[in-house]
Amino acid sequence: MPQSNHYHHLMFGPAAIARQKVDGSYTAYGSQTERPDDGPTPLDTREKAMIRAVDQFQIATVAETGWPYIQYRSGPKGFLQVLDDRTLGFADFAGNHQYVTAANLDHDDRVAVFLVNYPLRQRLKLYGRARTVEAADDPQLLDRLRRIGDLTVAATCERSVVIDVEAFDWNCTRSIIPRYDAAYLADLSEVYQRKAAEREQELLQRISELEAQLTQSSEHRSDPETPS
Repeated sequence: MPQSNHYHHLMFGPAAIARQKVDGSYTAYGSQTERPDDGPTPLDTREKAMIRAVDQFQIATVAETGWPYIQYRSGPKGFLQVLDDRTLGFADFAGNHQYVTAANLDHDDRVAVFLVNYPLRQRLKLYGRARTVEAADDPQLLDRLRRIGDLTVAATCERSVVIDVEAFDWNCTRSIIPRYDAAYLADLSEVYQRKAAEREQELLQRISELEAQLTQSSEHRSDPETPS
């Protein structure tokens, strides 16, 4: 079954398609718009794993002035939650009280979310329609989004943000500079230490076997010869 072409219909206007035709990339990209729009694309296992692994992302909204607005968000790993195959949510931590993102969503619900996994050099673009839900209007939802496994976010959370995903696109790994945080390096160190310990046990076992063979050979040579 071909992949949904909803992303291509959302992103590729006449100008983009014209450039692709000149560049020679139309067959790989713009030609997808020749098929009828398949509609919103559900998240699959790969996308869900990427979303649950990030501890930061950028979200773009449209200001009333018509200008794009990008905001950086971060929190404990998993704070951007997968609610179902087409819905994401996160608790909106209190910030500098400019309320630009929240206000933008009041008049235009379109958003773009940019996720990067730096150690694995992966990046995922998500497009959807978002809405804010004030804490007083649905405290249960906010409480759910504040809970990440056994952890409850201690930061002040003013509202929930719910995103209905319309489309997504994976970028290539080119130009992503790998970065490693302390937790990632600690995990690597644990893996290496475990593998080193396993290798050490294997070597000790092999040494023990060789010593036993040497002892057996030495005892055999020291036995008196049987008279003929």
